[in-house]
Amino acid sequence: MDKPSLELAEIFRKHSRKLGALREDQWRVVSNITNCRTHVLGGHKLQCNNCEHSKYAYHSCRNRHCPKCQYLARIKWIEKRTQDVLPCEYFHVVFTIPSELRRLFLRNKKLCYNILFKASSDTLKEVAENPKNLGAQIGFIGILHTWTQNLMDHPHIHYIVPAGGLNKNNKWVKCKQDYLLPIKILSKVFKAKMLELIREYYNENELELTHSLEHLSAPHIFDGFMLDLAKKDWVVYAKKPFAGPSQVINYLGQYTHRIAISNYRIIKLEDGHVFFKVRDKKNPGKSKIAKLKVTEFMRRFLLHVLPKKFVRIRHFGLLANRSRKVKVEIIRRIHGIVEKVEQELKQSWKELINKHIGVDIRACPKCSCGVLEEVQEYPNLLNTS
Repeated sequence: MDKPSLELAEIFRKHSRKLGALREDQWRVVSNITNCRTHVLGGHKLQCNNCEHSKYAYHSCRNRHCPKCQYLARIKWIEKRTQDVLPCEYFHVVFTIPSELRRLFLRNKKLCYNILFKASSDTLKEVAENPKNLGAQIGFIGILHTWTQNLMDHPHIHYIVPAGGLNKNNKWVKCKQDYLLPIKILSKVFKAKMLELIREYYNENELELTHSLEHLSAPHIFDGFMLDLAKKDWVVYAKKPFAGPSQVINYLGQYTHRIAISNYRIIKLEDGHVFFKVRDKKNPGKSKIAKLKVTEFMRRFLLHVLPKKFVRIRHFGLLANRSRKVKVEIIRRIHGIVEKVEQELKQSWKELINKHIGVDIRACPKCSCGVLEEVQEYPNLLNTS
């Protein structure tokens, strides 16, 4: 893959001062991104053992918001997930929130994102366990995204759900073809659970209601706000099932470590504006060009900085960490698959890059015969912890 012509780091290096004062978490993200793979973070000198060609390799920042650092993290995560893939079709279910809730979510990120995870995951489990529907315990993986293509805030969760579950007798119950669970029921249950949780935290004074949200501190106004939300239709939708486990693995790779915008979507910085690609809704599969003032572009990107230590990829039900190994083995035995999916999980990052994109980064680019070896190390000049 060719190197992008313009990177997010360059935009922040040139213009971040225009943003004025930043919160500590935002400043750390900007600092990490701008210093990623530069001498500031240290690195080492590599030299060919055949022709003595040399190059410098600088360390990555490993910040989860950095577009340069997500590819390898994604590969490693996907490699581990191959152990958990079940021999069945998978569905993709998305839970979204009404636009009226976005300001509340921005002001209370950690609390509201946790509410979103709890309400949506409990909805899937409850509706699936109902005998009128599947009547079984299901498992699924949830991935939080907080953005639209033009970088506006839009919290939603993508769930990857196997097409079946285990009943009380540990027997596999298969979903109907092209049908997981009733969408209208999912939507109604999800809305009820979200509103109940928001009300609960409001009553306990856990929600921060400052600035543009200050009016909600008045109980009668908050009651009206909740009533309006209750009248709306909440959007939950499911896409067509995947063909099989291998397709799921590839699809998961597109979603798990995605950030608000990749370097490859950024086209140019010109006359104080950033030009970047967005999906063209009128022409599926095609893109068009959007532009934003550079300060607005940076501001929108920083809307999506996650709270410290917040877990945005979570496992539930049969695939929850505490029971996944046992449940997956039971399901495989039911399907006659005794052998587990074997994967070498101790490969180095260099071996993984070679495996997935066919590039041996240890090979000398000049003579193609020698191997690049580390001959000198440089210290990290910035604390990125």
